[in-house]
Amino acid sequence: MRPHSRHTRPDFTSAPTPRRSPAHRIAACAAAALTLVAGGFVQAGRAEAAASRIRLGSSADAGRAAWSGPAFTMNGSGGIVPASMAKAVDAIRGGTGSLDVVVLAASTPGSGSRTPECDAVMRLSGVNSCTTWTLTKASDGNNAQANADIRNAEFVYFAGGDQCKYAAWKSTSLRSSVQSVVAKGGGAGGGSAGLHINSSVVYDACQGSITSDEALADPYDPYATFTTGMFDWPNYADTINDSHFVTRDRMGRTMAFVARALQDGLTTGGKVWGVGVEEGGSLFIDKNGLATLSGPDAYVVLGDHQPEKAVSGQPLTYSNFKIWRLTSGRTFDFKNRPTCGYYLKSVTNGVTDSNLYDGTPVTGC
Repeated sequence: MRPHSRHTRPDFTSAPTPRRSPAHRIAACAAAALTLVAGGFVQAGRAEAAASRIRLGSSADAGRAAWSGPAFTMNGSGGIVPASMAKAVDAIRGGTGSLDVVVLAASTPGSGSRTPECDAVMRLSGVNSCTTWTLTKASDGNNAQANADIRNAEFVYFAGGDQCKYAAWKSTSLRSSVQSVVAKGGGAGGGSAGLHINSSVVYDACQGSITSDEALADPYDPYATFTTGMFDWPNYADTINDSHFVTRDRMGRTMAFVARALQDGLTTGGKVWGVGVEEGGSLFIDKNGLATLSGPDAYVVLGDHQPEKAVSGQPLTYSNFKIWRLTSGRTFDFKNRPTCGYYLKSVTNGVTDSNLYDGTPVTGC
């Protein structure tokens, strides 16, 4: 797992951010503005870091006419989860031969190995090579060699870090290069920030982190920002991913994100599915949309009607979110999404029902 020191935005710090007062927000915005101004002068005097490439394993790409995916891994924290990654590798190669992996990051690790994800990937069977690309600015998404490596790979993994920097690649060649990997039967995935970027609606954290209390108090809080149109993977439409889910108590903000996406029509069909994965947990999703959880719990949070109240500057009211709790080994069918097995939780004027992370499944559903 890439250390927190590489994270330039506060969304993935080791502890939830305390409730911000209006005065705190004003001071924070002023400080950010001064930092940007100062940063402009600093950058004028030094070159930005160049895109960095480190390849492990074979220097030649695996050659093959067809692959057996797609397959995906959705991880609650930044590191590779061997159990789910091994399933993805095996599914894509159909149990024979080997494949190439590319890891994408927006900053280098603060200490230790410069290729922590590839170190883990290279210990798995069926991997020919793993290449880490560190792309530090938005325009690096057009780097010709990076795009060539991506298109020649069979799996692309987005490392932990800052999903706002990943969202900035939406208007570059990188987006279509990653899409081409999935289209040829390869796969994609990521952890922490890399988890966020792989849902169809992305909480991009471009203004900074938001806590559950803040999002419930105002689903239009300025820190609740979204990117759409980045990726829309097969069988995974209308989703909003969230990471470090239980440890950082993010159920409330996922509820707010779901309600906001419904209110703003960010998905099709009048439904939004929040997918929250706990630290160390990973959902492996096969080509038929069947997800299997490895490790700590994951949650699927369905909003299937318009919120009773989702207004800027006012607390959220939403009745009866449908929530599925997945434990290790459990499955969830994203292609044929279930209509039973959920428990219900509501939010009234920004206050949630108790014990959001567990409940009695509704009978007769």
